Amino acid sequence: MTQSPQTPPTERTPLRIGPHTVQPPVVLAPMAGITNAPFRTLCREFSGGRGLFVSEMITTRALVERDAKTMRLIHFDGTEKPRSIQLYGVDPGTVGKAVQMIVDEDLADHIDLNFGCPVPKVTRKGGGSALPYKRRLLRSILREAVTAAGPLPVTMKMRKGIDDDHITYLDAGRIAVEEGVTAIALHGRTAAQHYGGTADWEAIARLKEAVPEIPVLGNGDIWSADDAVRMMRETGCDGVVVGRGCLGRPWLFGDLVAAFEPGAAASRPGPGAPVSGPVASGYARPTLKEVAAVMRRHAELLAEWLEDEERGVIDFRKHVAWYTKGFSVGSEMRKRLAITSSLAELDALLAELDLDQEWPPGADGPRGRTSGRNRVVLPDGWLDDPYDCAGVAAEAELDTSGG
Repeated sequence: MTQSPQTPPTERTPLRIGPHTVQPPVVLAPMAGITNAPFRTLCREFSGGRGLFVSEMITTRALVERDAKTMRLIHFDGTEKPRSIQLYGVDPGTVGKAVQMIVDEDLADHIDLNFGCPVPKVTRKGGGSALPYKRRLLRSILREAVTAAGPLPVTMKMRKGIDDDHITYLDAGRIAVEEGVTAIALHGRTAAQHYGGTADWEAIARLKEAVPEIPVLGNGDIWSADDAVRMMRETGCDGVVVGRGCLGRPWLFGDLVAAFEPGAAASRPGPGAPVSGPVASGYARPTLKEVAAVMRRHAELLAEWLEDEERGVIDFRKHVAWYTKGFSVGSEMRKRLAITSSLAELDALLAELDLDQEWPPGADGPRGRTSGRNRVVLPDGWLDDPYDCAGVAAEAELDTSGG
């Protein structure tokens, strides 16, 4: 089953990130514990290799120290072109060293910097979406990164600001342009909103007007390919960044190809092989049988990547609720699926499902975290002076989700 896409946006200049053309203008948002190599593989397969797929967030300190887990996370297979890494750092010197390491060892082709994380344990130390409030510190970090990167393009992802009384995105955008950043992605929420409420797409439009020199990408509340088309029409942004909308739906990237490149060979799920056939005339609406095949492949890819079947299947558990959203599976079966520890056990449980179910109404809607916060936890005195260049505590560099 398929659903016809909306008419794509008016013809415009292709999105370019440095030397890389991103067509369609779609980027997979970095998500901690989600956008590892196996998930990126699935998303790329459904898009036919089109778009840009960013690694999960890497802390600069852990990279410089060659932490074993971090070195696994920065692994790209031979089919990933360009190789895209998102870095998170709070110290200009450490950020510069991490970028220099990437350049010297040819670890990536594109570097994205994260200034959007709203998690309290990060903002209370002055990191993430709290950091752009300190304009001079932001400038120093960007300058170190761009200088060390040389020919590699450096982009940044940020939020509107800390809260409605402390909006930073327009100042941060101008600083980014002045320091040589190649493109900016804006999540249309403040840190105080966390993932609640509605993303402010008008802010994306205002940023595009404020920094016409470089591409602006919009992020927030893209749950379908039609949402992506609408965002670009309404804001004039140059591309979109898709995060929670693809959880349990890696075929969304095939939908995005269908939306932006009518007639291109996007793909839909198929038993045993997610790239089983074209859906040039519309969006994928997979049956539960097709979804189950993608679930199985996802778990298998994780097992191969971790070189441990049990660890791979355990890591897959977090995806079960997203894949089965809207289907008549039952709470007891979901619980059983969420405690599997082997591929054989997963196969047996998937075989018990009513696999003939069609794609359920409403399954394309919001997914993932939707919570909001009324207060952002910040270091003492953080808001006293937006130009104070005091350093940020090293504890702000934590392995956590981007924003």
